Amino acid sequence: MCKKYICNKECKIDEKTKEELNKFVKPLKIFFVQTYGNPKVTYDWYAGNSGVTNRSGKFIAAHAAHAGLMMFWAGAFTLFELARYDSSLPMGNQHLICLPHLAGLGIGGVTNGVITEPYGCTIIGVLHLIFSAVLGAGGLLHSLRYEGDLGNYPEKSRARKFDFEWDDPDRLTFILGHHLIFLGLGNIQFVEWARIHGIYDTTQGATRTVNYNLDLGMIWNHQADFLSINSLEDVMGGHAFLAFFLLIGGIFHIVTKNFGEYTEFKGKGLLSAESVLSYSLAGAAYMAFVAAFWCSSNTTIYPIDLYGEVLKLQFEFAPYFSDTATNLPDNIHTARAWLSNAHFFIGFFFLQGHLWHALRGMGFNFKRIGQAFENMEEANITSS
Repeated sequence: MCKKYICNKECKIDEKTKEELNKFVKPLKIFFVQTYGNPKVTYDWYAGNSGVTNRSGKFIAAHAAHAGLMMFWAGAFTLFELARYDSSLPMGNQHLICLPHLAGLGIGGVTNGVITEPYGCTIIGVLHLIFSAVLGAGGLLHSLRYEGDLGNYPEKSRARKFDFEWDDPDRLTFILGHHLIFLGLGNIQFVEWARIHGIYDTTQGATRTVNYNLDLGMIWNHQADFLSINSLEDVMGGHAFLAFFLLIGGIFHIVTKNFGEYTEFKGKGLLSAESVLSYSLAGAAYMAFVAAFWCSSNTTIYPIDLYGEVLKLQFEFAPYFSDTATNLPDNIHTARAWLSNAHFFIGFFFLQGHLWHALRGMGFNFKRIGQAFENMEEANITSS
């Protein structure tokens, strides 16, 4: 510990001093990237990320709490939509978000785009509310009961394995591996659900079982024209391949460490809380754009009888998707329009956030922009 933080010579140091050094050096090391060398920076109450920057335990608590909020929204909104659902109107014309997704999964006894067994949707909504309470309790438990920094636990404890520093590629890749495995398991769950229970097929107007088509040639060819996929078997085949790919990647990241020396070519100096946040925002932006264009034009996964007619892309002050259906009441938009536009604009702002945080992670000081304008205003221009 002393060699790591103080000098190049081995020396003995008591545990209390080690703890004090760790509390000082670890925040100092990470804050420098985000605060431009100001170790005494303070954040306002709304800068929530600042509370978890150096505390891996609080970071987990925030993850659990955020997941609980999302679960609560999904459950509450499902019950809200179910209470106002009108089976005599097309589902896509009722400002619904959750119910069309549940119907697409074959939940609710869907026949020709109409929910005939709402009890199944009620169960899903209630389960989400219950799980949101569990996740919320987990967030409170990690925030109030457990250590704010997992590095304070004993060296060989299980909790210590998930302690991390933002510039440690070995620990970050270990945690990334677990994330990839959970994503792979989610894909497996989706594929098996379609194979055993079934999903909604718009061509038949009913739920049917779907066996995945694991054709690697088809999967490769659909990289560029995935918006035109018109086979549920092909969709499930893509998810089956993705599950395998994610599981292999997850295992690889867990059991391996960085190959060779961590050089500037591999990104040394660019790993920080700010940089990792920028990468996450870039991934979220990409998925939002894909979802927006997929939802706007594909009728296999987003059937017309559940989401409404396909959209057209227009431009006024910004690009947006507009309805093409002519039988819509005034001031009513299809579920497809709501979903596509919401994903598109969220993706746009996520992309701006990625650029902002990526530049900050590289050390760019945005305060210099304001200073440059001030200097321009104060400059005296004279002619010789």
